[in-house]
Amino acid sequence: MQDKEVSRLSRITAILTMLRSKRILTATEIAEKFDVSVRTVYRDIRAIEESGVPIVTIEGKGYSLMEGYTIPPLMFTEEEANALITAEQLVSLSKDESLNKHFMEALTKIKGIFRYGIKEKSELLSERIMVMDGWGRGHTSNMLAKVQSAITGMRLVEIDYQKPTDDSPGKRMVEPQALYYMNENWIMIAWCHLRNDFRAFRIDRIHNWVPQNTIFEDRGFDFKKYFAFEIELFGDP
Repeated sequence: MQDKEVSRLSRITAILTMLRSKRILTATEIAEKFDVSVRTVYRDIRAIEESGVPIVTIEGKGYSLMEGYTIPPLMFTEEEANALITAEQLVSLSKDESLNKHFMEALTKIKGIFRYGIKEKSELLSERIMVMDGWGRGHTSNMLAKVQSAITGMRLVEIDYQKPTDDSPGKRMVEPQALYYMNENWIMIAWCHLRNDFRAFRIDRIHNWVPQNTIFEDRGFDFKKYFAFEIELFGDP
């Protein structure tokens, strides 16, 4: 088989992996990823369809796998398996208990499809890799999974939030928009109904979390715009 044919086969296999991982995939995304023309992408998609994989073309948006269709389990390379083992150590540093719990459950399922040789090496690496951090940290929150679900479900939430300067928590009605991690803390950005603006909330300071029946409209939150505005107000740290 010529090198050109091998390259195309590798690209088509990678496109299938991308289709598995995203709800909608555009031809432009694929073209930029593999540095090929959009016309080449069209040919690759047609080849995948001709092989029996049901791809749905969503007019004006992109491509998606037909709902309910499954592709045989992926085979991980040793380097990919090693990256997951390393990620396991990094996630273990998180102060949020729910993140650790759900990541470990997901990783256990992923390890179940490792080939025997990869599995053996990944177990060895698990014993030989460690990420050191400060002593006595422990978990300080168990809220991350709930915040993530509220962001993707666009569900209004009532929280009891305690700022360092407050003697007791105060109630806030918020629309969770985004999350970021800084200085060993998870921070939720939400639209606060009390302030009628975006506000940042450290999730380890949230004492109560009560989802409401109301679904809010997407405010089109953008990290770049948010942080640019913060720097404009308070200066570049």
